[in-house]
Amino acid sequence: MYGARPKTVGPCASALLLLTLLSAQAFTQTRARGLGVPFSGDTGEHNAITDVPGVEVGHVTLIDGEGALAVGKGPVRTGVSVILPRGKEDNDPVFAGWFSLNGNGEMTGTAWVEESGFLEGPIAITNTHSVGVVRDAVIQWQSENGKLLQPWSLPVVAETYDGYLNDINGFHVKNAHVGEAIRSARSGPVKEGGVGGGTGMICYGFKGGIGTASRRVDGHIVAAMVQANFGNREQLTVAGVPVGREIRSSAAPWDDGEALGSIIIVIATDAPMLPHQLKRLARRASMGIARTGGTSNNGSGDLFIAFSTANPGAGTSEVASEVSMLPNGSLTPIFRATVQSVEEAIVNALVAAETMTGVDGHRIEALPHEELREVLDKYNRLSR
Repeated sequence: MYGARPKTVGPCASALLLLTLLSAQAFTQTRARGLGVPFSGDTGEHNAITDVPGVEVGHVTLIDGEGALAVGKGPVRTGVSVILPRGKEDNDPVFAGWFSLNGNGEMTGTAWVEESGFLEGPIAITNTHSVGVVRDAVIQWQSENGKLLQPWSLPVVAETYDGYLNDINGFHVKNAHVGEAIRSARSGPVKEGGVGGGTGMICYGFKGGIGTASRRVDGHIVAAMVQANFGNREQLTVAGVPVGREIRSSAAPWDDGEALGSIIIVIATDAPMLPHQLKRLARRASMGIARTGGTSNNGSGDLFIAFSTANPGAGTSEVASEVSMLPNGSLTPIFRATVQSVEEAIVNALVAAETMTGVDGHRIEALPHEELREVLDKYNRLSR
């Protein structure tokens, strides 16, 4: 899907160099709208979370080896993604709120988000067993770059499980990878699919991963970025069409009705919203999942966080400060935009992801584009 397709690389210095070069190159990718999938709402310039002014995204993707699993050696199919609400250079906290739809997962730092109402620093997303090293690496970056707002740091790091494709107990995500993801973060178009933290993820029995989308509403931007790793084939719904039941051209793992897996969702907006309102926004992400067929199950880690880049300086002021907020009566269009953005971000993750073979020869097929178009056309839902 990408103009510059990554080579097979390992978690070493040369891999970091290659990934740095790739992050600087222009890339092209197929997205859901480009295939004729109809969505409601008007998008921002890049239809991405980076349409919110100041937001930057960076990925480091680790792909190395093939064949039988050898713990500590591979195959490696993992990585880390970071979202910086005000970019690398701005240390100003943002108002934030979070929500757990189902808590069989991890999102660190949320106790302080709940208590303080602020997000202080980057959000990082990786695989389940790399949360600790990523958390430590974020703190190190903050310490070395003068980004600590108090003597200790409680960063937000979230995860989904990639052990079907990745040597997850090999702990291949290292401190240096996190630093590189932060340094490579940028505004503009965002790479999607099997990249960064989404490298080894599976969604609705197809290859999943990172996806993003945005909406313009009432002079503001509302946007989502997801790490999608949930659902079974039977559930997948696109634009109201039962795509998963129609596409049977490839085998699907875990297609036994269990709908295993998780999803992390980050919502960003420049609308002036306070923490209690942002928690309400985070809850609406659930409806975006439901539009694609997801129901959330006992084994799911479905964790969402929302932040607003409005009200700069509120988190660092040492005296009483004035802040602005939208009236509750004006939030309905913002809620609707959130649901629409999450829905499209999930489908974008599926459309961008490429077929991948990982540990023990496990192979996950990409969502077939032409078959998706045929099914949408069959139900008269293909955008002309």
